[in-house]
Amino acid sequence: MSASFTSPLAEALAPGLLERFDRYARIGTQARRDRTQSPSSPGQLELGRLLVDELLELGLADAAIDDDGYVFATLPGDGPVIGLIAHVDTSPDAPGDGVEPIVHRGYDGGVLRLPRGGTVLDPEEMPELRSAAGHDVVTSSGDTLLGADDKAGVAEIMSAVAWLVAHPELPRPTLRIGFTVDEEVGLGASRFDVERFGARCAYTIDGSSLGELQDETFSGWGVTVTIHGHDVHPGFATGKLVNATRLAGQVLVALPPELTPEATSGREGFVHVYEVEGNAARTEIRAIARDFDDDLLAAHLATLRRVAEEVAAAEPRARVEVVARPQYPNMRRFLAGDPEIVEKAAAALRAEGIEPVRTAIRGGTDGSMLSEMGLPTPNLFTGGHEYHSVREWASLQEMAAAAATIVRLAQEWAA
Repeated sequence: MSASFTSPLAEALAPGLLERFDRYARIGTQARRDRTQSPSSPGQLELGRLLVDELLELGLADAAIDDDGYVFATLPGDGPVIGLIAHVDTSPDAPGDGVEPIVHRGYDGGVLRLPRGGTVLDPEEMPELRSAAGHDVVTSSGDTLLGADDKAGVAEIMSAVAWLVAHPELPRPTLRIGFTVDEEVGLGASRFDVERFGARCAYTIDGSSLGELQDETFSGWGVTVTIHGHDVHPGFATGKLVNATRLAGQVLVALPPELTPEATSGREGFVHVYEVEGNAARTEIRAIARDFDDDLLAAHLATLRRVAEEVAAAEPRARVEVVARPQYPNMRRFLAGDPEIVEKAAAALRAEGIEPVRTAIRGGTDGSMLSEMGLPTPNLFTGGHEYHSVREWASLQEMAAAAATIVRLAQEWAA
């Protein structure tokens, strides 16, 4: 066994896993924030249909994709029904079409210069990359994201299922497989039929670093601030023009700089303005607010609302609307009452020779909403890193460890 693999099982899973990941990553599945249908992009349906075909080939006879793009399938076994979930969409935060994965075999621990976009992966700036020395590191060509979030999770579930099918002597419970859509725009569980899925609990395979086991996320809200100005021809604007774009700029400047994502870490929440769009007559500021503590989250929302209203109040002819909507809750409140779910995952990690890394997610997963909907769903690692950027990369050895952990998890839940 290569020293960089966590077990002979992981090493055996790696070649097929890499083939699957490469195949899935090349299909463009970016989610669209302005979703008008489910899924929001046709590539998600393309990948979903491919997964159904592959599941049927493996013998999961009920594999199907529904009208909203969700893929469900069942691998029969002995014991409770346990779910495995990943999302097929990728983030809209970086270019996502035309992905061409590159495998850097036996990565030497140095700087990786990708062939396009001037993209550089430097271990001095990415400490986790340094720990992947000796691994087979997968990147994009440099001008797109890679898609490990969450096609690594998809490939790991598929590889684990294929292994269990090929080894019927291995113990396993009844496994329900679920692939969701539009997770990256906060809608992955919005049309998920928990009753139809029919599992006692589930696990999203949507984390990052080796050994991550997460049962706590941010609670998240989305906020839209709409500023209405008064537009006139600039040649006749004296004393008349109320420029909504300039007022939006004042709102951005007035927001506390210590409350931004780049200024916070650990258990500190934030307000993140991710998009500003409009003109002199009407401008929208789109933001997200996050925190682990609901009272602090409410305070962040109040800060954003106060700043917007104060800026508008200084110009009586302007009008501001602030609309806040919940996106997902902290999953911990739904998992704390059933510790066996997380304990089984920890046992599976240890069986693979990995010490669990208990972290809180500075973000959300499908598991946040699913847990609230009655399907307790903690999160496990994938081996992907630097998500939502052209610097995204994944370790094949860590991905293989994730797939092996899924096989061990099945054994932990077997009757």
